[in-house]
Amino acid sequence: MELKIIDKTDDEMHLEIIGENHTLLNMLKSTLLDDKRVEIATYDMKHVSISDPILFVKTDGADPIGVIKDAADSLITQCDEFISVFKTAIDI
Repeated sequence: MELKIIDKTDDEMHLEIIGENHTLLNMLKSTLLDDKRVEIATYDMKHVSISDPILFVKTDGADPIGVIKDAADSLITQCDEFISVFKTAIDI
């Protein structure tokens, strides 16, 4: 995975996420939309097999980098929780 900031202002950001697809972007978008600081979170992928997604985030004035970082941290926490619950379930 590689990230390229295409455009950034105080409350908006376009971020190209090279090498990823709908799986990560849908989770990230959903997590961002749960954040009250986020007004818009969406992504565009011209063609799934030949283009990389571009994430767009618009906030209420909050720094979009911090908001995206918080969303990524939230996803990590959710994945860690799932791993823990899954390990418990398969040990039964």
